[in-house]
Amino acid sequence: MKNLLKYLRHYRKEAVLAPLFKMLEASFELFVPLVVASIIDTGIAGNRLDYVLSMCLVMILLGVIGLVCSITAQYFAAKAAVGFAAELKHALFAHIQSLSFSELDTVGMSTLITRMTSDVNQVQSGVNMFLRLFLRSPFVVAGAVVMAFTVNVRAAVIFAVAVPVLSVTVFGIMLASIPLYRKVQERLDSVLALTRENLTGVRVIRAFHKEKEEQEDFRERNQTLTRVQLFAGKISALMNPLTYIIINAALVLLLWQGAGQVGQGVITQGQLVALVNYMSQILVELIKLANLIITLTKAAACGKRIGGVFQIRSSMTDAKPGEERRQERPMSEAAAEQKLSEREERPDQIRFEHVGLTYQGAGAEALSDLDFSIKKGQTVGIIGGTGSGKSSLVHLIPRFYDATAGRVLIDGVDVKDYSLEQLRHKIGIVMQRAVLFHGTIRENLLWGNPEATDEELNRALEVSQSLEFVSEKEGGLDFMIAQGGQNLSGGQRQRLSIARALVRNPEILILDDSSSALDFATDARLRMAIREMGGERTVVIVSQRPSSIRHADQIIVMDDGRAVGKGTHEELLKSCQVYREIYETQYQNEKGGEANG
Repeated sequence: MKNLLKYLRHYRKEAVLAPLFKMLEASFELFVPLVVASIIDTGIAGNRLDYVLSMCLVMILLGVIGLVCSITAQYFAAKAAVGFAAELKHALFAHIQSLSFSELDTVGMSTLITRMTSDVNQVQSGVNMFLRLFLRSPFVVAGAVVMAFTVNVRAAVIFAVAVPVLSVTVFGIMLASIPLYRKVQERLDSVLALTRENLTGVRVIRAFHKEKEEQEDFRERNQTLTRVQLFAGKISALMNPLTYIIINAALVLLLWQGAGQVGQGVITQGQLVALVNYMSQILVELIKLANLIITLTKAAACGKRIGGVFQIRSSMTDAKPGEERRQERPMSEAAAEQKLSEREERPDQIRFEHVGLTYQGAGAEALSDLDFSIKKGQTVGIIGGTGSGKSSLVHLIPRFYDATAGRVLIDGVDVKDYSLEQLRHKIGIVMQRAVLFHGTIRENLLWGNPEATDEELNRALEVSQSLEFVSEKEGGLDFMIAQGGQNLSGGQRQRLSIARALVRNPEILILDDSSSALDFATDARLRMAIREMGGERTVVIVSQRPSSIRHADQIIVMDDGRAVGKGTHEELLKSCQVYREIYETQYQNEKGGEANG
């Protein structure tokens, strides 16, 4: 939590002024019982209406000044807390963006969202309450005891005994409640996780007729939460009766002793009323302080979780722009070009040198000993069964993950020696899951190239087979897409994701099973349009359909993280059993479908 307080550095003035004004308000509040005592002893006892009215005006003035001080303190505390939370969120979001996919997979997206929202809000509330009450409550308690001694020393002894007893009671209940409320939070997290899971998978639950089982599971978790919450509530509920018993016992003792002193003329009736008021102020402030400490404890726990995210360091280092080093070709550019000309072949644009990949926490390699090259301008297909490592392979090219063995080179340079900006500027990738953001179609496409013209956007839509349905939408490019593209079909989302990558006009285009929702005819037109775009663009297509990659210059067959076959469609049918099985299975399915039709 201490490390997070640096985000208050731009709000030091507010962080100082807020408690100062709160203490000023408390000072005026401590004078009120003395004014009341003066009204009783001088005004009422002496039957002086003018004095009573003047003292009432003084009380109103004290109230107005206290109100102004309170509002000012609230303003500065809120400004400091909100500013602190804003800077913390910006820093946390920037730090999360700097993490590699390995760290994001390890921590989990739902955890990071919780840290950025509810945890930061809890810390913000803790900072706000700290600035407002942490100095005020002890100041009022100590001030009330001091003022009581100025009124009457013998009566104030009761304060000296009652305050420690009250403190032990309040803070004892608080210390017993804190771990219980932590359990409540854990049970609440469990209920929320189940709720989120059910809402996300509601179609699957209904498809398998599991509503009753899920409802029973929710009921059990909710009942567990209820039991823990009731027990914590019962412990906390002891706060009011115990404190009021103690304070009322002290008041009875104070009135009993004070009445005798009033009868003896040691103290006046007004002074006795002032002592009672000071006792009431102490009770209120101790309860406030106990609640504040509970809030601060929660804030500290949330701050610790946020600090844990900041402590995560990315396993991926980013080279500075302009520092990439040529590693594969130590010869001069002229010599290299001459050699290539003699061999009459294109240079390698992508090169895998005995590459292996092990995910964090995994017991075995996801990819093993991948060794192949892709020439500039080639179209390469990657095929294999589910879990064979196809997506893991292509994620190494834009450096979403770093190879744990071997190295990946782009244009003869290790991807680790590029800055991430330079590397990813060369690459356009369309993920397996099409992700669109809330906004217009134009705004989503401009992610690929913010400077793109409408002509370039329409060309990308045409190549991706999206132009027809986009032109039919109300507003065309200005059609508003719902969050996640919920107002579009799966095929439309995939085609717009492909268009977004094409707008960048990348040197390397990676389609990671991004046409799975398209029919065969649309998929064929898409691949043909990409080939006809012109330019020496290297295209890597990940697919589970042999028909989608059969015309590729090279096909790489993946099985259990290894490349078990490389070659053209015809070559692999003869030499690779895995490819032949995939092809025959699809061919039989298509043939069976045509027969059934």
